[in-house]
Amino acid sequence: MSSRRADAGAGPAGNSALGLSPAAPGSRHLGRRSVGHPVLRTIALVLSLTLVSGLVFVAVQAIRLQRNFETRPLNLGSNQESAIPVDANTDPLQILVLGTDNRAGQDSNNSDVMMLVNMAADRSHVTVVSFPRDLLVPLPECLDPETGDVYPAMELGQLNGALGNGGPGCTVAAINELTGLSVDHFMMADFNAVKELSNTLGGVDVCVNQPVEDELSGLNIPAGVSSIKGDQALAFLRTRHGFGNGGDEGRIRAQQSFLASMVRKVNEEGTLNNLPKLYSIAETVTRNLTVDKELTEVSSLIALAGRLKDVDLDRVAFVTAPVVPYEYDNNRLVLDEAASAPLFEALVEDRDITEPAPESAPATPSKPGTVPPEAPEETVPAVDPAAVPVTILNATGDAGSQSRDKALAAYLLSEGYAQASAGGQTAAASPATQVFFGPGYQEMADQVAAALGIPAVQVVASNLVNGVSVQVGEDFATGNTMPSAGDVGGLSGQTAAQVTCQTAFGN
Repeated sequence: MSSRRADAGAGPAGNSALGLSPAAPGSRHLGRRSVGHPVLRTIALVLSLTLVSGLVFVAVQAIRLQRNFETRPLNLGSNQESAIPVDANTDPLQILVLGTDNRAGQDSNNSDVMMLVNMAADRSHVTVVSFPRDLLVPLPECLDPETGDVYPAMELGQLNGALGNGGPGCTVAAINELTGLSVDHFMMADFNAVKELSNTLGGVDVCVNQPVEDELSGLNIPAGVSSIKGDQALAFLRTRHGFGNGGDEGRIRAQQSFLASMVRKVNEEGTLNNLPKLYSIAETVTRNLTVDKELTEVSSLIALAGRLKDVDLDRVAFVTAPVVPYEYDNNRLVLDEAASAPLFEALVEDRDITEPAPESAPATPSKPGTVPPEAPEETVPAVDPAAVPVTILNATGDAGSQSRDKALAAYLLSEGYAQASAGGQTAAASPATQVFFGPGYQEMADQVAAALGIPAVQVVASNLVNGVSVQVGEDFATGNTMPSAGDVGGLSGQTAAQVTCQTAFGN
């Protein structure tokens, strides 16, 4: 019976049913006759075609990307050395991203957006530093390679004006002097890149607390969460009078929120592991991009995507270079030297700013009987918690969490906030938890946020609030302290894991 089953192809492996011959006794692989069978030949052919077509696809797309680029010199500083060649797969990598009205930078001598992207050597973290366009810094002497004009150094000049001193390479030179880095690459995009990229992604979710109608930028979106693309995405990033205090601070905050949302979307949809989609995005961006020559190598572009695909969102930080008003002109800014030095030092040393800086170990007593240093005293709150008027609102949107405001109010009461009260449920849900404060209440708001574990980026000034108001969103649906989504070490900014909402100017 066993021989009949073998003849019928019903043996343990069932090979005879496909007409495959068994391997020769004692052999490790299929015999020659098996390899030549039509079924195996078909499988081998399909696999070969798949592999070859994949390589052809990559090669064709690579050539297309290279043809899209316009290039300019990386560094125009007369006293600057060229960037040391880096291995895009293993070395830390800095890319200066500039946004301008014109691709070649000829119709606009100013860069509207300036962001320094630092990618860690071990691919564990990414730090993006925004520089306000009103920032005054020392500007180096720069040589325009096309005209031969030499632009003299300035003790203090507006950073976004360096672009007009020969091109993006002068901005790179200025950033190098400012930070102590040697920037490896630059990318300069015009505004069409933003519109086309947002369209390619199918829109990017943004959140605003009130309706925004800004005639200057054309931004017009309702309160709550909107998926924006095209002209509205561009307006959201460009508006200077739509958010916050109507200045550059609110604009940068909105840009960071938009980019964080875009990173979350790309991550959730697995874009960085989807080669055709990745090339589609690259095709969109490179049509509107000017870069340094070294970045036109396709292997470098693919390596950039590889650096990003495994980074945890709470270790992707978007921060603003610390600044203070310029003493002779409050409409201009200068670096806050004390606060910016540790940030630039962390970038030079390739450290993650979302983790505390390493502290030196306490000295060991040199002699027996030496009294060890005293333990640090317990921190005393800046404001008596009992004096803080704070209302908790439930914006989780979950019918089962209607007592969320009561639960957190009770927790604050147990922590000494005697004026904590539950304010009920909001009319609409919010994806983000926020702490609003009226004029004169910021210190109290910061203290309440710390008590609830709410990051500083979620603490927002509002003329519509008396005292302190905590709006508990979908990201804080349980527990007495908010789940961590990363931290930016006291800097102004957020991580990609944090969901934030913008407050309209004047509110």
